[in-house]
Amino acid sequence: MEQPRTRPPQARPRRTAPLPPQAQGGQNGKNDAVPSDESATVYRAARGGRSTPGRRPLRFPNPRLTGRGSGLFCIATMLVIGFLDRLLFAGSPAVYGVLFLLVSGLTAVWVRGADLVTAPVVVPIAFAVGIVPISEGTGGFGPQVMGLATTLAMNAIWLYGGTLITGVLVTVRKVRLMARRAAVRRAGGRQPSGARPASQPSPQSSNQAPGQRRRTA
Repeated sequence: MEQPRTRPPQARPRRTAPLPPQAQGGQNGKNDAVPSDESATVYRAARGGRSTPGRRPLRFPNPRLTGRGSGLFCIATMLVIGFLDRLLFAGSPAVYGVLFLLVSGLTAVWVRGADLVTAPVVVPIAFAVGIVPISEGTGGFGPQVMGLATTLAMNAIWLYGGTLITGVLVTVRKVRLMARRAAVRRAGGRQPSGARPASQPSPQSSNQAPGQRRRTA
């Protein structure tokens, strides 16, 4: 009798759970540490929009003018302000005075430390030069001088105010500069506790024999 043929049992493939997307990306040779575009956008939104390296904080101009440069700046600026005041505001002394206070403060702040004394001297000269276009004198040279003197006398309060502002700012800057120099001198004059003057020999060299000193020499 023929026996029925039996087939050997075949091994069934095991079902494995699907790999996470991170592992699939690692198998494909991609770097898992690189975030996608969506995650990068969410990360920027979570940080409150700080990822803008192109923007820089606003900084006000802070030049350092010499004594001559500060004088030219103040005189030229006040002369231009005088002409603009005559054209736009019919020579208003109030507008000219307010702008003079502003220019006086800028002159005192922008002049360098070595030329601080020149700022209070230049400011009254600039006021007198810039007030010429709005002076009330008409006609020849004499009436022009009389009109200029009258305008200066009537607006002396602005001249005193601008000069006072310049003097106060210059004094404050001078005091701060002197304090900074004194601090630098104190820091430079101090010696560390373990340091010894060069004139005093160390105890090890004093304990050496005279023959050893000669050899070392």
